[in-house]
This record gives sequence, structure tokens and C-alpha cells, in this order.
Amino acid sequence: MSEQTTATSLSELKNLVAGTPAAGEAAVAREPKKDQFGRAYGTGRRKNAVARVWVKPGKGEIIINGKKQGQYFARPVLRMLIAQPFLVADRYQQFDVYCTVTGGGLSGQAGAVRHGLSRALVNFEPGLRGILKKAGFLTRDPRVVERKKYGKAKARRSFQFSKR
Repeated sequence: MSEQTTATSLSELKNLVAGTPAAGEAAVAREPKKDQFGRAYGTGRRKNAVARVWVKPGKGEIIINGKKQGQYFARPVLRMLIAQPFLVADRYQQFDVYCTVTGGGLSGQAGAVRHGLSRALVNFEPGLRGILKKAGFLTRDPRVVERKKYGKAKARRSFQFSKR
């Protein structure tokens, strides 16, 4: 059974707490999660798109569904979206990325790749978690298209009213 001690003053309480780690600190440092090939994995989701992302140290090559990044995402805005986790973490052109993405449209797929890429970077290098979390890249965006209801033209729009 553990021994309980009672502090009678604030200075005694300070001495008792001095040996324990602070609430903000992690008692155990996180370890990288890599497979036998030295790759880290992350799953990203956005709208109806799901991306499976693997990262490993390399020259900065990004392959999406077997195509180069510029071929798959032709719009520069979508390519910029994917590069954001690397730029925030200051790891641009240091990792090769291979990913498969399904579902949704191109915008949702780019968001899913960014989310999966951020998760994979944290699995590869746990020290980046604080930076990526503060930037909001580890949070799954919950917004999805609302379903169509019966008796309605769309999710909320009613059919046009006719007096006669």
C-alpha cells in the first residue's frame, strides 16, 4: 500500500510536487512508428475522401495513385495544400511520399492527403506533433455534405410552392 503524506504548508507542498513531472510534460517520450522498410504510415480523411499515406526519407518525390503530384493535382492550390505540413515542419524536399486516395472530389482528396501526411510525419518524427497540431493539420475536418431528405428537392430546399 502506498504511503500518504500530508502537507501543512505551501512550501512542503512545493517540495512534495517537485519530484513529479508537471501536468504539461509527458512522462514517456513518444517513439517513432516505422515499418520494416523505414516508412511511416498515416490515414487522412476529408469529406468522403480517404487517403493512405506512407513517408520515408528521400528527395521530396510525391506519388499519388501511381502518378506524380503535378499530374494528379493539376491545380496549384491543391499542390500547395499538400506541401503545407512540410513547410510548417521545415521538412520540405526531405521526404518521399507514396499515397493512395479514394472517394470524394479533388479538393477533398487533397485535404485527405494533407491530413494523412501530417499523421505520417508525426509517426515518423513525434517531435513534430506540437507544430502540426498548432497549425491544425492533425484535426480531421468534420464537415461533410448533408444528406437529402424525402419531400425536399435537396437537403433543405423545398419544391416551389404553387398557389394554383
